[in-house]
Amino acid sequence: MSNPWIAIGALALVGLLVPLVMVGASSLLRPSVPEQGKRAVYESGEVPTGNTRIRFNIQYYMVALLFVIFDIETVLIFPWTVIYRDAVSSAGIVPVLVPMLVFIGVLVVGLAWAWRNGAVRWVKSPRADRRETAE
Repeated sequence: MSNPWIAIGALALVGLLVPLVMVGASSLLRPSVPEQGKRAVYESGEVPTGNTRIRFNIQYYMVALLFVIFDIETVLIFPWTVIYRDAVSSAGIVPVLVPMLVFIGVLVVGLAWAWRNGAVRWVKSPRADRRETAE
């Protein structure tokens, strides 16, 4: 009887070696033409203005992280809803429903914490506050 870890290890090895071999082969085969235009910043055909370091509002990242967290929740709840009826008929309602209610409870507590700390509140930029006070 063969060990399944051998197949997993071989697959992992192939998964690592194929991209490395492709990157190595492309670095050997591609033409190298150093040119100043290749090092320039490209902004959709526009001439770049200002500094390349722009301060972004952290709120974009907070919204993205919250979206990912609650999107994963949906991915985890969907299979449970598919097998719910069969699981209740074989194991009973309490062992099937309690873990999902605990999971949803943890998510609700996380959402309440994020809401209380202002993670879901959109914050105005300091420039917008200065414009409002100037008017």
